[in-house]
Amino acid sequence: MWPAAKALFDHLAALGDAIALREGSRSLSYAQLLAEVEARSQHLQEIAARRIALALDNGIDWVLWDLATLHAGLVCVPVPGFFSSSQQAHVLDSASIDCLIGPDNTLFSALGFSASAAASATASTAGVLQRPRAVVSELPVGTCKITYTSGTTGQPKGVCLDVATQLAVAHSLVQASANCQVERHLCVLPLATLLENIAGIYAPLLAGAQIELMPMAQVGLLGASQFDLPRFLTALGQAQPNSLILLPQLLLALVSAAERGLPVPNSLRFIAVGGGRVSSQLLQRADALGLPIFEGYGLSECASVVCLNTPEQRRIGTVGQPLPHVQVRLGADQEVQVKGPRLLGYLGEPVTDEEWLSTGDLGHFEGPFLVLHGRKKHQFITAYGRNVNPEWVEAELVQQLPIAQAWLHGEALPGNVAVLMPRFETTSDSQLAEAVAAANQSLPDYARVHHWLRAAHPFSSNELATSNGRLRRNALFSHYQSAIEELMADQTCYGDA
Repeated sequence: MWPAAKALFDHLAALGDAIALREGSRSLSYAQLLAEVEARSQHLQEIAARRIALALDNGIDWVLWDLATLHAGLVCVPVPGFFSSSQQAHVLDSASIDCLIGPDNTLFSALGFSASAAASATASTAGVLQRPRAVVSELPVGTCKITYTSGTTGQPKGVCLDVATQLAVAHSLVQASANCQVERHLCVLPLATLLENIAGIYAPLLAGAQIELMPMAQVGLLGASQFDLPRFLTALGQAQPNSLILLPQLLLALVSAAERGLPVPNSLRFIAVGGGRVSSQLLQRADALGLPIFEGYGLSECASVVCLNTPEQRRIGTVGQPLPHVQVRLGADQEVQVKGPRLLGYLGEPVTDEEWLSTGDLGHFEGPFLVLHGRKKHQFITAYGRNVNPEWVEAELVQQLPIAQAWLHGEALPGNVAVLMPRFETTSDSQLAEAVAAANQSLPDYARVHHWLRAAHPFSSNELATSNGRLRRNALFSHYQSAIEELMADQTCYGDA
């Protein structure tokens, strides 16, 4: 067992017969959870597994295997289902995975995985696949989890984390939401994402809460970028959760549904939102509905959450205050820097020992609250010398109902150009124009959308966005460069001189 994990398991043991996990008609008390974890831990040790990949859908088994690797002192590597086949293959090979928990599909078979000889001994060990160990990549000492970030270009990057760092974040989250008395948490995001893994599993377990688990399709998340609102609302109605973790796009769907009078449970006490910029207007709409929304900010390199608004300390337009386990400051160029528990290193790269981690995000403080401006490398400069953070504008655009996705470009241009993906096939150009005009009302002249193009397909379907929705800005520019140049050649460009 990882030494830092002992306190976690001792804490769980004290919770006894309280329900820990529930998936449909199946539920496990904390005592039963520990018994299952210990059995799976023993099995992993018996088959001499060293690095275990989890390629399961959301459910009780994902949680049990994740905890079993902690209990056995092994390395766990979640494999996001929204990764492409080539990305999944990269994860399995770069992390030197010798044991995989998941389906015996064509991809995994081609990579050398087959059913373990002992895997069918009990139902709990079904789906255990192994392959002969090849050359094993070196890891920083103490690595117990490798989480892969999708990034904006190229193959995903492995972030190596230890137990103590993950649990430090989980403890801070329990403290931040303590007054909300969360008794039931519904996992909405994939458990393979670090945010749901830490904030949706470890934190509720430390709080002695009940975790509601459903397959991703049942929650309404279909594939990499499809969302079924009726399924989502049905899942909320069935689980009656006290807490959720949502991405901005899911929050927009929830708020829009509530505004249309669709049923939203009154059991909700703490809805955390992160993973991208959230429009202040959207948060104000949520407030008007009485939805308890708390925006936060984090990154995989810091084991997810760094800052969070709380019921006691909340300011719309900010990502909240730093959590107790970290310190946050701004560099000379307003780049956000973090000190405290952090990654051990990136897989395959030299370990750095810098005291402060540079995040690549720009921001400023309003008192103790952090306000983000956008990514340092995404900022562009217009032909009139104005600095624009496109994420700010894009967040305002997708706040408009007719616009599902937006990308803003204005580098060295006299006017900013947006590429817009309509939310519905029936959305007309005039509706898009009205949406752009509405978004522009809250923006200064230099940041407004001066021209726009209509996208024919969702960005993710053309590999112009990552599997989890982050824009691939270089790819978008390459794809639309000719159309933008043609558009600008035909326009009388303007801007704030």
